[in-house]
This record gives sequence, C-alpha cells and structure tokens, in this order.
Amino acid sequence: MAYLDHAATTPLRPEVVDAMLPFLTGGHGNPSGGHRVAQRAKVALEEARERIAAVLGCAPGEVVLTSGGTEADNLAVKGAARAARDAGIGDGVVVSAIEHKAVLASAERLRTEGFRVGYAPVGPDGIVDTDRLAGRLDEDTVLVSVMLVNNEVGAVQDLDAVAAVVREHAPRALLHTDAVQAAPWLDLRGAAAVAPLISVTGHKIGGPVGTGALVVRPPATVRPEIEGGGQERGLRGGTNDVAGAVGFATALELTAARRDAEGPRLAGLRDRLAAGLAALGGVERHGDPARTVPGIWNGRIGGVESEELLFLLDAAGVQAAAGASCSSGAAEASHVLSAMGVERGAALESVRLSLGHTTTDADVDEALGVIAAAVERLREARKPVRPAS
Repeated sequence: MAYLDHAATTPLRPEVVDAMLPFLTGGHGNPSGGHRVAQRAKVALEEARERIAAVLGCAPGEVVLTSGGTEADNLAVKGAARAARDAGIGDGVVVSAIEHKAVLASAERLRTEGFRVGYAPVGPDGIVDTDRLAGRLDEDTVLVSVMLVNNEVGAVQDLDAVAAVVREHAPRALLHTDAVQAAPWLDLRGAAAVAPLISVTGHKIGGPVGTGALVVRPPATVRPEIEGGGQERGLRGGTNDVAGAVGFATALELTAARRDAEGPRLAGLRDRLAAGLAALGGVERHGDPARTVPGIWNGRIGGVESEELLFLLDAAGVQAAAGASCSSGAAEASHVLSAMGVERGAALESVRLSLGHTTTDADVDEALGVIAAAVERLREARKPVRPAS
C-alpha cells in the first residue's frame, strides 16, 4: 500500500505511541482534581504544555489545548471577533479565499451575527494578493485570518508581508494563522512573532487525532466556544486529555528535530513524483513549485475525472485525495482551486498527492506505476467509439 494522503492525516509515530501508553493504561487521574493521582496527571499535562510552547515559540500560559485544528480555528475566529466587538473595537473580519472550511464556516457564522465579512483574493499561485487584502481592511477590522500553508495546494504565504499590511491598514486587528498544514514543514516560531493567534493540530505531524492547540498571545483575547469547568484559563471547558497532550507534544518535538532532514528528503520524492506524472502528458500542476511545501503535489491530469481515478487507485492500494480530504467525494470544484482561477472542469480532474514521515522511494515507484495504468485505462474508456463501417 502506498499512502499518499498525509495532508489529510498522518500515521502515528511509534515514539508518540510509546509516550502515550503510560497515560492510556495507568494514568487515569483527572488533572483538575486534588488527590495525588490527579496531581500526577496535572504535572504531566503542564509539562506537555511547556514542551508544546517551546516548539511554537510562545509561553506555556499562551497555549490553549483543543480537540484539533477545527476547534482551534473556531475559537480563534469567532472567539476573537466576538470579544473585540464586545469591547467596542469594531466588527470587521477578513479571511483569505483559500482558508480551511473551519475558518470559512466560522466567518459565515459571524456574518449571520451582523459582522462585516470580507474575503482576500489569491493569485494563480495561491498566494494572497496583499494589495487587494489592504483594500478590504479598515479601522473597524478586528480580525484577519490567513493560513500559513494551504492544505490543498501547499502554497506558503508570506506571513510577515501580510502582518505588515494588517498593521498599516487595520491597526486594531488581530492576525490569526491556521498553521495546521505548516507544522510539518516550517518553524512556527516565526509565525508566533507576528500572529497572536495560531492554530495547530497533532494528526498532521504523526501525533494523535483529536489533539491540537490555539496559541493566544497578547494583545489577543477570545471568548470561549465551549463553556465548562474553567479549564484552559476558562477559554475551553472540558476534562483535559492528558495522553493526547503528551502525544501531541512528542510529535511536535520529533517533527521539529527532524525537519531539516525530512524536508529535503521529501522534496526529492515529490519532485520525482512530479516528473513521473508529467510524463503522462496533459498534466498541469497547480501553484508555484518554488512557493509550496515539500510534501504536497496538486495538479490536473487531463482527460481523467479525479473521483474515477481515486477509485481505481484505492482498489490498487494507492491512497490519495481530490482537493481537501473533508470534501473528497463531493462533485463540486474545490473552493481553493476556484479561488486560484482554475476552471471547474479542470478542477474536477485534479488530485492531491501528499507525502509525509512514512513515505519511501518504494511508495513513489508503486504510485507512479498504478497511476499510469489507471490513467491509461480511463483515457481509453473516454475515447469516442467509431461506428462500424
């Protein structure tokens, strides 16, 4: 089996499993409790928070543990916007057109509450047009959300440039960045220097599903989305998942420690994959290869509908995706590709192949062979049948 869907979720790293096991099999204390079992859990939880903060470049008290990137995005976008309006700061929210659905849906919910919501366009390379972003900002803008790395095409934003535009045109606005897809490839300490709100998750880096965090740094304040017993400084109620926090911290540390070696290795595999796909003919890659992360290839394979191709690949043991994994199976064009100017027909012939820490040369070889055979079969089936003479 060649698993090329790491941008959707990654296999657990063995070291993460080992780190979590003691808390899954014996560390059953509730970290909010007062007895010694609970306090051992509390110590483990806060040590994990410290480790997460060290990798993200923030203080431990600025890490709000969540159930993943979707919850972190919801808390950032809705929580920050509502807190700002409550404080009388303003009611404007601007998000990029290629955000994850968690951000886009949160923005639309705010619209129903009377917020002014705008969308920042991107170019054909998937990079936010900062001039047009500036035109959507004003003194009443309270939140701007621009993802650091896009989950479908892998485009890397210039967050420093975005932050400079926000400071100039919306000086009271907070900048949020969804760094879920960036964590495997980029040192997020740079993002922490310019964005007071940062969303991350565990399952994109070999950590457990259901873990994540939102960094909330001054001057940011957020209203909680989940009310409860006052956990996470009152910003996220609910009993903490100690095992999940430990696993998430371990995955972050391993990813950071191995990034310098893994990036070039996977870039080489991606380039070999890209070259093999180009040899099929009729292949158009989406985005600028020089401004995408090493682990994502997204492109159109002409004459082949992506859903048909994915069905054949899965049957042959190759896992991939059409656009974002959460929309795979829907007969509609990816909103990311549409925002980049890709026509609907071309978008429906587009696939995403994503690599990660378990990807090998053998995976790429297997995938290229299977894809070539499937493309040939599908293109042959679409040829018009000539009537018998």
